[in-house]
Order: sequence, then C-alpha cells, then structure tokens
Amino acid sequence: MEKVCFYVRDIPVHGDVILAPMDGYSDQPFRVLCREYGSAMSYTEFVAIEAVIYAAKKAMRMFDYAPMEKPQMSFQIFGADEDKFILAAQKLERLQPGIIDINMGCSVPNVSGRGAGAGMLRDPQKIGRIFNRLTHTLQVPVTGKIRLGWDSQMRNYLEVAKTLEDNGAALIAVHGRTKEMKYGGKADWDAIAEIKQAVKIPVIGNGDVKTAEDIDRMKAHTGCDGVMIARAAIGNPWIFRRRNRAQVTLHEMVELQKRHLQLMVDYYGDFGLILFRKHAVKYIYGLPGAAELRQKLMTCTSPGRFVELISEYEERSLHGEWDSHTVEPAQPADEGEFAEMTECRAA
Repeated sequence: MEKVCFYVRDIPVHGDVILAPMDGYSDQPFRVLCREYGSAMSYTEFVAIEAVIYAAKKAMRMFDYAPMEKPQMSFQIFGADEDKFILAAQKLERLQPGIIDINMGCSVPNVSGRGAGAGMLRDPQKIGRIFNRLTHTLQVPVTGKIRLGWDSQMRNYLEVAKTLEDNGAALIAVHGRTKEMKYGGKADWDAIAEIKQAVKIPVIGNGDVKTAEDIDRMKAHTGCDGVMIARAAIGNPWIFRRRNRAQVTLHEMVELQKRHLQLMVDYYGDFGLILFRKHAVKYIYGLPGAAELRQKLMTCTSPGRFVELISEYEERSLHGEWDSHTVEPAQPADEGEFAEMTECRAA
C-alpha cells in the first residue's frame, strides 16, 4: 500500500492521483478498475438531491460501491435547495459512504442555470450555510468540488474556498476553469496554487492533466495534495500508475479491455456490453486498424464475440497486418463533443 498522502478529516488517502466523477463513466465497474490501478479515492457520478429524496431507482443504484472502495468512497450530489441538501445527505449517510461531496462545478445550463452545480458559486453565503448545516448534521466528512468562479468577472475562488474551510469542509477539489470556460482555454494552475496557499485543508487539483508527466507538473506548480484525472483516464487506467498509453503494450490493452468488460457484464448483465462500447472506443483510439475494429465492436451484441474480436485484432497485429496509413490521429476529431458528453462531472 502506498504511503498516506493526506487525510480527509480522519480518512487516510493512500496515493495522490484520483479518478474524477464523470457522468456516464464513473460507475462501480470503472471505479473498481481504476482503484486496482492506483486511483486513491472513489467518487460516484453526481446525483440530484431530489432523486435521492424520492429514492429514484436508477439514481440510487449509482451509490453502489465495492468494499475495496471504502473508506475513501465519496457520494457526490448536487442541487440548489438548502433543506433538500440536508435531507438527501442524511438519507445517503445511512448507506455508509466514507465521504459526501457537493458538486459546485457542473457548467451545463440546465444545472448551473437553476443555481446548482457551478451556479452555487454565485452565492458564497449560501454555500457557507449549506456546508455549516451539513457538517454539523452528518458524521461523515463533507467535501466540495468547485471551479474558479462563474465567469472572468466573477473569479471568486478564494472567497469560496475560505467559506468552505470556515464552514467545516474537509477537502476542496478545484477545476482550474470558470463555468463560462467549460472545457475551453487553459486551466489556471496558478489559481489552484493560490487556493492551496489560502487554506489548511487538502486541495485536489484538476484540469489539463493528460499525461503522467502532467501529474507531477501540477503537483510541483500548485503544491496540491492530489491530482484529479477525468477524460484522460477513459481507456487509460494506466495513468494512475503514472504510465502513458505509449508505454502500454498491445497485449496489456487487450487484457485490460477483457477485464473491464467482465466487470461491466458482472454488474449490469449482458447490457454491460452496450455500456462498455464508449470505453472500448477510447481503449483502441489511435491504434493501427482502429477504424475497422471500432465498427465491429460497436455492432457486436455478444460479450463472448467481443472478446474474440479484440483477440483476433491482437493476433492480426502481431502478424503485421496494419501499416502507417491505418493509424488514426492522436486526438479524436470529436474531442469537443466528447467534452460536452462528460461535461461537469469532469469539472
């Protein structure tokens, strides 16, 4: 086990690289896989407080977790109503998470526009009231995930960070962009460093970490206690071991895909294959012959046949059936669209 890098109140965190909460991706199978590869904490996909209060079946299943994820298992919720936050958090505490986290980073209009997610950043006093009530009501630590502010005119991250600390937050995760920026522009690591200097509780940095080298660059630049990785982890759990995809062999990729698919099928049944497709395309992106393989995988309806297809691909690759003309560009053409798909949970 790695050394303790920091504590979330009294919960030790072994390691300094963490999988971000991402809608549609950070389910139990993917979290377990990333924990096996070194992610030091687990965050659920974010869930609306109203869905928790009314026990919506699909939403409540997002709080399933494996025993190995405790005690660094964080349930992430979002909302705008102060009283409902308390009701939802109390209900979730009965499920015995290690931590409850409040999302204040989602920039999607139908969330932030109604005062939830990044919309909370416009009202630091309200944030203070919510955290004060939560930390005095719950037994588990309460943490928050923020952006730098609403827009370039309201970069109130220091005020928000101090408000969180003063009202009992046990940790702050910071995405170095404003709500207005979404995933455009460059993440402001200087601002993350300012927050780290301003508070005594742990700070996790997030934004523009795409390689193993970026992890150490962010830590050196900001002094943050941990680094949170979102999109760069999809199809690349090796990054939690500080390995880049270029260092991963084809055999390792194929075997990990099989392991990930099995976790999905074990959890979701045969429908796990359908849900796994979005991971599969990221595992194979940029490989020689990926376009041909992707077409086959996206129409495959049997987990057994899926395994056969990637095994056949490995075998054909070993026999040199691909040439340089079959290699796709380094970045997918739909990166902007992909960012929107994972919007706010990677925030």
